Amino acid sequence: MKIQESAENYLETILVLQKKNEHVRSIDIANEMGFSKPSISEQMKKFRENGYINVDGNGYITLTDKGIDVAEKVYERHEMIAQVLMDLGVDKETAYQDSCRIEHVLSDTTFSCIKQYYLSNKK
Repeated sequence: MKIQESAENYLETILVLQKKNEHVRSIDIANEMGFSKPSISEQMKKFRENGYINVDGNGYITLTDKGIDVAEKVYERHEMIAQVLMDLGVDKETAYQDSCRIEHVLSDTTFSCIKQYYLSNKK
């Protein structure tokens, strides 16, 4: 399964919800992302079949190691890019909105260079 931008957003959302709450259910993801429960259920089925999540008997969703790898990569990009934009003077809301789009199109090489530059020049 090739991970598309929307799938990355789903996995990142699950990671963020897991950081906030003990348990994550499909309805929590639907509420957070503003999508319908059937859309979420369909995507969760694909993730489960492809080894990105586990769903227990109570309907609680957890990321597998494979899912965590993708989610943490996207989350790191999202947070780092938003911080760089805010440091450049972009307001927080716009920085996070723009970061959410930028994070998916940057190559690993470009992101690595941005991260290295930012961290070495941050005071």
